Amino acid sequence: MHFCSNCGKPLTQEIPPLDNRLRDVCHACGTIHYENPKIVVCTLPCLKTPRGTEVLLCRRAIEPRDNYWTLPGGFMEVNETTEQAAIRETLEEASADVSLRGLFALMNLAVFQQVHLFYLADMKEARFAPGEESREVRLFTEAEIPWDRLAFSTITHALRFFFEDQKKGILERGGFGIHTIDLSR
Repeated sequence: MHFCSNCGKPLTQEIPPLDNRLRDVCHACGTIHYENPKIVVCTLPCLKTPRGTEVLLCRRAIEPRDNYWTLPGGFMEVNETTEQAAIRETLEEASADVSLRGLFALMNLAVFQQVHLFYLADMKEARFAPGEESREVRLFTEAEIPWDRLAFSTITHALRFFFEDQKKGILERGGFGIHTIDLSR
């Protein structure tokens, strides 16, 4: 930043009193501009079918990673909870109505200044369709997941956590914990 978004005056970089990091500071109006990580909220939508438990994936229609598969998700908006963001993103990207079971995974991507949250979600019915940011939306069994065509490492980790927990019977018992991981890419 070069200019204050509050008053338009030039900024200086310094460590403010009672702080320990360089910040953009406006001496004209006294505003300290903090940079905080972005919150990305996703769902891991599941549906029990005759083929077993299937997961809903979206093939991206936007960059980054256009044409790769992902779980429904995106950036949290101001004035919404993480749960509301998860449900909204699932509706926007996959036109799927879900109920959240709970927070399933938290992934820190400090290098990208992001935190990714994954909610385990049950699809209320097998109705879904691509939204504006998706080319295709479909259900996958574990054997069908296009592992080499997943958009982001966080998606790979969330799916691996899910299928590992499913094999252990943890998800059926309902007492799953929160998986956490720090990623560099």
